[in-house]
Amino acid sequence: MDLADRLALDPDGPPPFEQVRSGIIDLIRRGDLLVGQRIPTVRRPAADLDLAPNTVAKSYRELESAGIIETRGRHGSFIKAGGDTARDRAQQATVDHVAALRQLGIDDDMIVAMVRQVIQG
Repeated sequence: MDLADRLALDPDGPPPFEQVRSGIIDLIRRGDLLVGQRIPTVRRPAADLDLAPNTVAKSYRELESAGIIETRGRHGSFIKAGGDTARDRAQQATVDHVAALRQLGIDDDMIVAMVRQVIQG
């Protein structure tokens, strides 16, 4: 997942760390980031957005202290459950299911095709 492509920073707007923080929150609200989904390490969006790593790290720290993301040590940072329990569980189940299919060697196009087949009956 490429955060830099989804975050638009305004040079005349609020401080960059705040724009990254609020941008991630907006992506979660829109459903572009799902519960359980891993977000990139600090260095990647920092390089892509031409920001200092400490700027992105500050955004991540604030998101973590607000309970929006959780850091699992070397495993990375992940979107944490929000207020809608059923939706949170559904998103987590989706992320887990796609990860399991990828571990089986199924590519993303096939995963989408299988989901469509199930939905269409």
